[in-house]
Amino acid sequence: MAKATTVVDEAPAPKRRAKKATSKASADKAASAETKPTKSAPKASESTPKPAPTESASGKPEQARSSGGEGGSGSASGSSSGGSSGSSTSSGGGGQSGGSSGTNGGQNRPQDGQGGGGQPGDGQGKRRKRKKRKGSSGGQGGHSSGGGGGSQSHRTAYPDHVLPSDEELEREAAELERIAAKASPEALADQITIGELQRMELDELLEFAGKEGIEDAKSIPRQDLVFKILKARAVRLGLMFGEGSLEVMQDGFGFLRSPDQSYLPGPDDIYVSPSQIRRFGLRRGMVVRGAIRPPKESERYFALLRVDEVNGRDPGKIHELVNFEDLTPLHPEERFILETTPDEIEMRVVDLVAPIGKGQRALIVAPPRTGKTVLLQKMTRAITKNNPNVKIIVLLVDERPEEVTDFKRHTDPSVEVVASTFDEQSGRHVGVAEMVIEKARRMVEYGEDVVILLDSITRLARAYNAEMPHSGKIMTGGLDSNALQRPKKFFGSARAIEGGGSLTIIGTALVDTGSKMDEVIFEEFKGTGNSELHLDRRLVEKRIYPAIDVAASGTRREELLMDPKELELVYRLRKVLSDMNVVEAMELLKSRMKKVKTNAEFLITMAMG
Repeated sequence: MAKATTVVDEAPAPKRRAKKATSKASADKAASAETKPTKSAPKASESTPKPAPTESASGKPEQARSSGGEGGSGSASGSSSGGSSGSSTSSGGGGQSGGSSGTNGGQNRPQDGQGGGGQPGDGQGKRRKRKKRKGSSGGQGGHSSGGGGGSQSHRTAYPDHVLPSDEELEREAAELERIAAKASPEALADQITIGELQRMELDELLEFAGKEGIEDAKSIPRQDLVFKILKARAVRLGLMFGEGSLEVMQDGFGFLRSPDQSYLPGPDDIYVSPSQIRRFGLRRGMVVRGAIRPPKESERYFALLRVDEVNGRDPGKIHELVNFEDLTPLHPEERFILETTPDEIEMRVVDLVAPIGKGQRALIVAPPRTGKTVLLQKMTRAITKNNPNVKIIVLLVDERPEEVTDFKRHTDPSVEVVASTFDEQSGRHVGVAEMVIEKARRMVEYGEDVVILLDSITRLARAYNAEMPHSGKIMTGGLDSNALQRPKKFFGSARAIEGGGSLTIIGTALVDTGSKMDEVIFEEFKGTGNSELHLDRRLVEKRIYPAIDVAASGTRREELLMDPKELELVYRLRKVLSDMNVVEAMELLKSRMKKVKTNAEFLITMAMG
């Protein structure tokens, strides 16, 4: 036992700690001693302002000690003294693992886990290194260009080597003008955009890939195949064009997303530089078309070289537009006629019971399995047939994949079907909805008439509830009090605009699902719309379609949409049907409407008795 005690006494802790001192640490100590002010020198606080405190990796406030250059020049000015894997003692250290930093003249974009790093230029560097050994897992970037390498950026990270700089794109745009002037007639006549390729069927795309000499095309994913086709054509012809809806990132640059991919990020996205966005005043949701170039060896994305069109118009006129929020909303006065053929009884009933106008904010209140999706399909076809100049966007949120395919196959190709299926995350539902509504607002600013058919607003509100930061104020059913703010802004965007243009939103609201949250969502939206169409399950149980409750359905200010004589006859019809139950009323209405070919004839026969 005594021998064991002697062994412990021979290795005291202070001697082990003393052995860890290295020549590098001694050099740091000597350097700090040289920079330490003497007694006769003025204090640093008297000659220079005190820097603002920053938050250290341990959570305690610290003072930023150095004001060296940004990125890789000079010492770091963040609160951290090193990277995630060891601090560098040189004044220009930084980057990942204490290595070199980017020097792209301020064009570098933030990356996850990458910062300035570096050693502070005062005598407390050694003390900070010791603090990091005790519990810090990595430097934490401050608000300056320095910062550690351990923390992740809160912004979307795109490394420098995958995105071209603004200066590089400007040089290539000038080169493009020279190429276009010398381009062959074949190259100018054989133009094709990314959107046209994405809208092709798979068989057409494979045939196109064979013409371009792409091998093993069947084993390549669809988006990658589009990427390879465009790159091959760019090499062969020298000219290439692309278009898409702009999504602006937090770092100032953007990407052109394709509606055929439901605005999902992919390899065929087109990069838009910050200088182009600032020069033309581009905003999220604008449809941009222009000349592009394929990615270079170290890049991932196509790059936009020249902006030719924005929403089909001259990009120089963007600054003349009035913001959507500043446009004057009015009651709908111009009507969408949904009646098409005598056999489409559903649309003829909707035309009489709840007419839809340009700028309407309509709600289809539907229990499960009452035919709301089929009703939306028929509305889409009717609006497309009677109003070919109206842009229609169908937004399917949290929907079944087979329903998405069915919608695409049973609607006109001009209809844009954007979907986020139930197997996607709630953040994906929110992102798709935000992109669609921003695109619609930009089109309305240009004076266009847009219709959004949303299925369903209940599921969209659920997605916002899952994504919004919780305020602590929980309503009945587990719904956060702030969760419905953005869905209401979405639904509230529907309006008729003074001077031209309108945004119509027809959304479905689920009821009788057994969920308390769905009931609360419906109650919150019930008073926001200016038209309601109620579906009844009792009609579905008897297989009577359309399952519309005539008495409960209606449109506010319908006198602005209907002819006075027609309105009088509709009031008379409602009085007759009000004394019957839901089933009897719909059976009578259908039987009488089948005997005539148009609603006008039907109303006249009803008036005559």
